[in-house]
Amino acid sequence: MSLPKNRVSMRLSCKPLPARGARLLIADDDAAVRSVLEEFLCLEHDCASVGSAEEALRLLGEGDFQLVLSDISMGGMSGLELIPRVSAVSPDTLVILVSGSHDIDSAIEAMRAGAFDYIVKPFDLEHVRLSVRRALEHQRLLAERRGYETYLEQMIERRTEELDGALCSLGDAYRTTLKALVAALETRDQETHGHSERVVGFSLRLGLEFGLDREQMRSLEFGSLLHDIGKIGVPDAILRKPARLTEEEWREMRLHPAHGRQILSGIEFLAGASRVVAQHHERWDGSGYPLGLRGEAIDLNARIFAVADAFDAMTSDRVYRTGRTHEAALAELESCAGRQFDPRVVEAFGRVPREDWERLRRRKHSAAAVDGGPSRTRAASTSTAAAAARARAAPASEISATAPALDISNS
Repeated sequence: MSLPKNRVSMRLSCKPLPARGARLLIADDDAAVRSVLEEFLCLEHDCASVGSAEEALRLLGEGDFQLVLSDISMGGMSGLELIPRVSAVSPDTLVILVSGSHDIDSAIEAMRAGAFDYIVKPFDLEHVRLSVRRALEHQRLLAERRGYETYLEQMIERRTEELDGALCSLGDAYRTTLKALVAALETRDQETHGHSERVVGFSLRLGLEFGLDREQMRSLEFGSLLHDIGKIGVPDAILRKPARLTEEEWREMRLHPAHGRQILSGIEFLAGASRVVAQHHERWDGSGYPLGLRGEAIDLNARIFAVADAFDAMTSDRVYRTGRTHEAALAELESCAGRQFDPRVVEAFGRVPREDWERLRRRKHSAAAVDGGPSRTRAASTSTAAAAARARAAPASEISATAPALDISNS
């Protein structure tokens, strides 16, 4: 199949448009064709002409050209071979091929090679003008699109940074508010003052060792901080009772995880923390409360918290006993692995250097010393006496066969 022949017209009969400043490179081994094209196109554009594809590549390497008009058949490198080399040297430069072949297969081959247009000799100069104009307009639109895409990327990056900053500020505000809430709660039970802050640090260090991701770490942090928030629902008469609790009172005390879950329900960003609050007294063997969950059915963060909580309880001084050493606490955790605690979490705990746990405890003790004072000490006397009485007089149903419950986990 052949393309129809166009009328031969090399005359300068078209009224030129105002110059646009585009740089055009004409490559043709026919000096007459080269001269006509350069004379015609230079009225609107800045043109340079060469007699071979090799010379065209040399000029492209020395300066910027928006468009190359190249003959398809020249001595040496052909116009088809020139196209990929132009793209390599100057990716934004477009190529229009000029050929004396009227075979449609040649045109298809040129377009597949990456030519923007295909002009057949002998050509009409108006056709050349329109082809050049379309190519330059296409290039302008591409440049505008790239510029707009770059602008959008910069805007998205800027807005993302601003949003990240706002979220960080919001997260800090949440954290400060929750800490204030926990501090207010702990005024009801001075015996465990500072426990929530300490256990947050222990839990996060253990979570890091266990390989939690960022979202899991956030849920673990807030869950550890708020784990006893359900005690808001426990009457002072039970929480601060300076004597043995009755079976009925213990049943009421064991409802505080459910109270905590109810308090946090509906707060989306605390959904993960809510599971820690609701399940932090569940045990690996199913003997915990309030749901009696077993093994992997217990939330991972709740399992991690349970170990950190027990470690803090064992190593903290109480009015009725001195805190255990790190070695004694670790031995107790290991003896309860598989019964009270997830064995993998206990194993991860053992991998953490002792110095890390001591550093975290010192840091939290320093913070507590700043926050504390004589008024806290006086207020603590009744609460610590109550805790001591409960520890001495807990009913048999509350003492785990696997470990002294009130000694290695905070009720």
